[in-house]
Amino acid sequence: MQTSFLDEPATDLAAALDAEGHAVLPGLLAPAQCAALAALYPQDALYRSTVVMARHGFGRGEYRYFAYPLPPLVAQLRQALYPQLVPIANRWNQWLGKPLCYPATLDAFLARCHRAGQTRPTPLILQYGAGDYNCLHQDLYGEHVFPLQVAILLSRPGVDFTGGEFVMTESRPGEQRAHVVPLAQGDGVVFAVHERPAAGPTGRVRRLAMRHGVSRLLAGRRHTVGLIFHDAT
Repeated sequence: MQTSFLDEPATDLAAALDAEGHAVLPGLLAPAQCAALAALYPQDALYRSTVVMARHGFGRGEYRYFAYPLPPLVAQLRQALYPQLVPIANRWNQWLGKPLCYPATLDAFLARCHRAGQTRPTPLILQYGAGDYNCLHQDLYGEHVFPLQVAILLSRPGVDFTGGEFVMTESRPGEQRAHVVPLAQGDGVVFAVHERPAAGPTGRVRRLAMRHGVSRLLAGRRHTVGLIFHDAT
């Protein structure tokens, strides 16, 4: 794992997330790490389930949920990123009037999930081919939801694939807005799982509904790792 994210000032990350609901983490993984993770996709023993998106109306393409124990790099990323995001998640809850406070460590948060019956791991790897896409959605798997997640692009735009851009939308009363987030190989994007706070015209905090997806791939093959911090029922 590269160190660029951990070296970034936390205030910069928080400011980007507060303003837009997402923030890019450039160079989170090195090219060799990206290739090694993408090469895991065919290894059936690593996964608890595989989802063919077209069967469920989710789009086109596939994704696979890792089983526990997670591959070492995936587990390391999840453990390293969570504590950096907790202060932002707790501040968002305060702004939204939610009494819930997330613990400082991922292990403590997962213990909370598991006590509530959310025991299935949620980190996943996604594979898209030409013509594939991912419909706008929210990754909610139970009562306990950590409000931020991370996607890491493993493939090289313009070399391994074309099209297939990461897209986010936010909905507020009377207005909808879309963001296309350019990513290079190894870049991560932190984004809101399902909602975020934003200041309204009078200064009052509003709750914005967030969704994310991937536009249609024009050619090639695209792999992404998704890091969701809450486990599933």
